[in-house]
Amino acid sequence: AFDGLIVGGGINGAGIARDAALRGLSVALVERDDFASGTSSRSSRLVHGGVRYLEHGFFHLVFESSRERRILLRIAPHLVHPLQFTWPVYRGARIPRWKLSAGLWLYDLLAAFRNVARHHSLNAAQVLATEPKLKRDGLRGGATYFDAATNDARLTIANVRDAVAAGAAALNYAEVTSLSFAHDRVSGAAVRDRFTREAFEIRAKAIVNATGPWTDAISRIEDPSSAPAVLGTKGVHIAVPAGRVGNRAAITMLAHADQRVMFVLPGGTHTIIGTTDTETQERPDQVRATRADVQYLLDGANAYFPEAKLTPADVVCAWAGIRPLIASGNSGDPAGASREHAVTVGPRGVIAVTGGKLTTYRSMSEEVADEVQKYLGQARTPSHTATRPLPGSASRPEDGDGRISERLVAALPYTVNDVLAAADHELACTIADVLIRRTHLAFETRDHGVSVAPRVAELLAPRLGWSAGDVARHLDDYRAEVARLFTIDEAETKP
Repeated sequence: AFDGLIVGGGINGAGIARDAALRGLSVALVERDDFASGTSSRSSRLVHGGVRYLEHGFFHLVFESSRERRILLRIAPHLVHPLQFTWPVYRGARIPRWKLSAGLWLYDLLAAFRNVARHHSLNAAQVLATEPKLKRDGLRGGATYFDAATNDARLTIANVRDAVAAGAAALNYAEVTSLSFAHDRVSGAAVRDRFTREAFEIRAKAIVNATGPWTDAISRIEDPSSAPAVLGTKGVHIAVPAGRVGNRAAITMLAHADQRVMFVLPGGTHTIIGTTDTETQERPDQVRATRADVQYLLDGANAYFPEAKLTPADVVCAWAGIRPLIASGNSGDPAGASREHAVTVGPRGVIAVTGGKLTTYRSMSEEVADEVQKYLGQARTPSHTATRPLPGSASRPEDGDGRISERLVAALPYTVNDVLAAADHELACTIADVLIRRTHLAFETRDHGVSVAPRVAELLAPRLGWSAGDVARHLDDYRAEVARLFTIDEAETKP
């Protein structure tokens, strides 16, 4: 029996488990798939104040996001890094230079002038000196400003690891199949191990629904008549070889087709271009990029980097995720929908968190942990998550035979060491856990890691107790997972 059961192992669930465990609560965290396997591994990989939210008047969100960016830069410098953005302004742009300058002064103000550095307005020559591959024709000037980049999946795993270090129990591949009630209040959940198919009961005084795009499915178990709480919008990103674009750092752009804000981001050996923002009814576990999504992003990048001449053949990887925005009060243009969050208590006691964004996960988690203590009738105890550092790189095995530092793919930094550490210290259970979430190898190779999967299976087998039959099954599962996540659909949907 636990004080709290958190359902959903994305960034929010992981953060809530960490916060609650650090307060001394007994906590269990369960996730149907792998930790961060949903939206939390398919983001823009940014920790940002949200400069584009200023247009829509979401000042409180920008203030909160800027504060959280500052905290994450301090407690997780190994996972969250300063990133300079250049915002070029062209003739006839929806956001002219004066408006951009005013917005960035407000952006700095809402960060209490404690960002990595203040913004700087640039003339056209200065923009080109900063990013020489940008289009010259019609360039009027621009600005530079700072946000931060992160590894979204590893940030989630770090929160899970710290929750476990604080005493939490964490299980991936553990699916909630039903909720239990006593005196019309939630009292636990039936959970099924997705590997062994074993079913068991977890008793808990409080249950938190932190399932993101799946929030409504859990809410309907509590109350079949519950109204939808989540508005799902699809965000698609693509990766192309970095040399094809030539950006030095990050670029903020207005999309060629509809003038929405989009980004070109450095991603190691690749450049990441994103994102779309369209309302969707697709299942969260089946959402994928379409050809139209990919072309929309290519057109946007080509408009700013005309020498790139990107085509679909240049796309190494395309992926999609669903943003679980608050449904109430959000309609019309998804890009203008609020990224605020809400914490609610259902009619039979399930605490749910909806909305929000990666950047503000820690403050959301603190608020939910407060609500758990209130529900339990406890006095609120302080949260320690704003000052306690997140764990760094996992403990590494000794390089006994020289193979530990062997690279899995010559052009990428991932090694045998990373595979072993993922299994030994980072709760990895499958090939996909290693190649998609503990590393980004699947995002950075054209075959998405299929050719290296047998080597990874060979390394995992003795640590995870796999037989030859298990290895074959896991390889089949990996190929299916790659197809599910990275196939580009032919359906022509408006991005």
